[in-house]
Amino acid sequence: MHPSKLNYPSNFSNLWQHSPLIAQMIKREIVARYRGSFLGILWSFINPILMLAIYTFVFGVVFKVRLDPQNNDFYEDKFTFALLLFTGLILFNLFSECLSRAPGLILANVNYVKKVIFPLEILPLVALGSALFHAGISFLVLISFLLIINHPLHLTMLLLPIIVLPFVLLTLGLSWMLTSIGVFVRDIGQFIGLLLTMLLFLSPIFYPASALPESIRDYLFLNPLTFIIEQARSVILYGQMPDWMGLIVYYALAAFIAWMGLTWFHKTRKGFADVL
Repeated sequence: MHPSKLNYPSNFSNLWQHSPLIAQMIKREIVARYRGSFLGILWSFINPILMLAIYTFVFGVVFKVRLDPQNNDFYEDKFTFALLLFTGLILFNLFSECLSRAPGLILANVNYVKKVIFPLEILPLVALGSALFHAGISFLVLISFLLIINHPLHLTMLLLPIIVLPFVLLTLGLSWMLTSIGVFVRDIGQFIGLLLTMLLFLSPIFYPASALPESIRDYLFLNPLTFIIEQARSVILYGQMPDWMGLIVYYALAAFIAWMGLTWFHKTRKGFADVL
């Protein structure tokens, strides 16, 4: 693709042309993950169920953690911490899985670079699709759990896809950049691992942002995970409407990063074969 043709609509319309191949590769990757196991794809349901059960037992029964004083009705619920933690971890795991895999995607598929004409830019999309599949199942487990504990199912949770979409764009844009950089700088994979560990504790996953002192709370929102995690909790657990203005700003930034990521990938891919 010539750099002069790297505009936003053509970049993404080219991706759409490969949608059948992307869907096929996502399906193959999901099946391959559980191939050979006795329960197969049922593990994609069992894992989040077990995690949610463990969080509830440890933090709701053993430690009896209570959080979020700004939501009094929710505050007294013994499942509070488990629900907050699980919701945050679903989004973090989606982000973490895509970014941790991105630097090695080309290195793990060198044959696509050297032997055949292949749309390399779809590899981060395949990784994202697989991560989205597991995140979707985790959200289904979360909603089922809310039903079981008789927690109200707020209509606002229907807005969840609108909240997650810009987060997906942001994740994809960063994945494209890291996939390309990973070909030239092999140490980037180690750095990303450390960065993700830092983000795990600097994101409001083990605590709500409202639990922090106001003097440092705003700095937490410099983390791209913070806003989306807080908005997802608002629509799912609290029945509150999203922060529309904040969401519009997030959409604009995420779309820009997605465009930057794909453009960067196209401009650097011609050097992949030389390095590999």
